[in-house]
Amino acid sequence: MLCLSLLIVGLDVTVLNVALPRLVGELGASTSELQWLVDIYSLMAAGLMLFAGSLADRYGRKPVFLSGLVLFAGASAVAAFSDGTAQLMTARGVMGVGEALIMPATLSIIGTVFTDPVERMKAIGLWSAMIGVGPAMGPLVGGWLLGRFWWKVKDVPDILDRTLSSILRAAPPS
Repeated sequence: MLCLSLLIVGLDVTVLNVALPRLVGELGASTSELQWLVDIYSLMAAGLMLFAGSLADRYGRKPVFLSGLVLFAGASAVAAFSDGTAQLMTARGVMGVGEALIMPATLSIIGTVFTDPVERMKAIGLWSAMIGVGPAMGPLVGGWLLGRFWWKVKDVPDILDRTLSSILRAAPPS
């Protein structure tokens, strides 16, 4: 579940890129708005990641991880049904905050769950692979979804993943 979360947050870094022409047509997005729609997610995630890691240390990995999942899922739902660029931009920014809460918590949870050094090494390797695979898959998944559905469907996998993750609550308390 931790790796699936990382795959999805990594995917969201680049999935919107292939939808940009449709955003111009359907939402009337300007060039400046398109730039912000793409960059706000990464800006919020990168800007808050260290702070989110310290929150996980202070308040516990599991609550921070689950808060990130809920925040990300809620923002994905808002993004999926947004009617304007400002609403979509705000939702993507909140999704970036959710990523900032998820990413450091997952690595910390791996360190706690996998006490055997060999298993921990494998888990961190898989964790690292998901961070690399997600952004690479973003344009492919986005293109596939856009070819079959309307542009807003790109957020549906996020909603499903976060809902499933929240239900399973795989993270141990810390």
